[in-house]
Amino acid sequence: MANKRFILSGGGTGGHIYPAVAIANELKLRFPDAEFLFVGAQDKMEMQKVPQAGYAIKGLWIAGLQRKLTLQNLMFPLKLMSSLWKARGIVRGFKPDVVIGTGGFASGPTLQAAGAMNIPTVVQEQNSYPGITNKMLAKKAAKICVAYEGLERFFPKDKIVFTGNPVRQDLIAMHDHKAQAVDYFKLDPNKRTLLVLGGSLGSRRINQLIAKEVVNIAAQGVQVIWQCGKFYYEEYRHFAEKENIQVMAFIDRMDLVYAAADIVISRAGASSVSELCLVGKPVIFIPSPNVAEDHQTKNAKAIVDKGGAILLRESELDTQFGETFSKLLADENWQRELAENILKLGKPNATKEIVDEIVKLLNRTSNNRPLRTSN
Repeated sequence: MANKRFILSGGGTGGHIYPAVAIANELKLRFPDAEFLFVGAQDKMEMQKVPQAGYAIKGLWIAGLQRKLTLQNLMFPLKLMSSLWKARGIVRGFKPDVVIGTGGFASGPTLQAAGAMNIPTVVQEQNSYPGITNKMLAKKAAKICVAYEGLERFFPKDKIVFTGNPVRQDLIAMHDHKAQAVDYFKLDPNKRTLLVLGGSLGSRRINQLIAKEVVNIAAQGVQVIWQCGKFYYEEYRHFAEKENIQVMAFIDRMDLVYAAADIVISRAGASSVSELCLVGKPVIFIPSPNVAEDHQTKNAKAIVDKGGAILLRESELDTQFGETFSKLLADENWQRELAENILKLGKPNATKEIVDEIVKLLNRTSNNRPLRTSN
């Protein structure tokens, strides 16, 4: 039997790249001789992150539509046609058994090309409200692995599998590492710790909020670990000169920082929400309003509706953040209730369940898939 071949496509942000890498790693455990190829957008972070994870990647000349008239928008039809043509060549040349898309600009042309060649595709939808691309890809997809319930509104019900989003496996055991975390970040074990996350690139609005509030937060006996993002580090690093405040461009030990945290402030990207459901700490979500379909607000609301988090919109921060944070800090019952409720929503075996579906697909198609042909 020929070695299995897999194409994975996802990128633009860590939230699309990490799930693709996690799925590839699990597939590699099951099929040690398999061959893998990633397809990304040629000027995005996946072109560095995927090779660092040990996988080959090819780039497409693709980008998303902007919300206003720009040169990029005028170039979009040309980029799309170029990417569809190149994706078709990549898929034809690599001859995958299955193509898996985790979202991002490149996954559209890649899965569309695979579908046109009758190669089975799997869509991994990370958000509670899918974007236009995944809605289109779903029509030809063999399976759609989702992280939220109720997506029958958007996808064919018989294709949906509720798996959750792939998350870092080191988070599952992080609850046992509180003492190590306190030591690693040089924290005071007698003070409570606030963790502030703005996503892999940082968040200007969250950084502005924390810059305004952090001295008041620290005055309430709270120590702060503030991940501001590499683009904002120089602007905010001076706050680290104050006692009980640490400012970081990025955090390399997310397992330990989650273990150290007592309260978390975070964006509501799909990967962040899924991680925080495993972490089980009180969370204040501040979703970015500048994303397609406002999906971060919808992701956060799906947790809030089940009593698992607090949601503050950017427009509410100036009037509501201070009071909300102080109330949460003072109310240990509320903290415990939020932590217990969000933990119930965690899906720690998501990666394995997604790969289970891919294996079922391989088994089902092995007897009747078209023979690979040379170019």
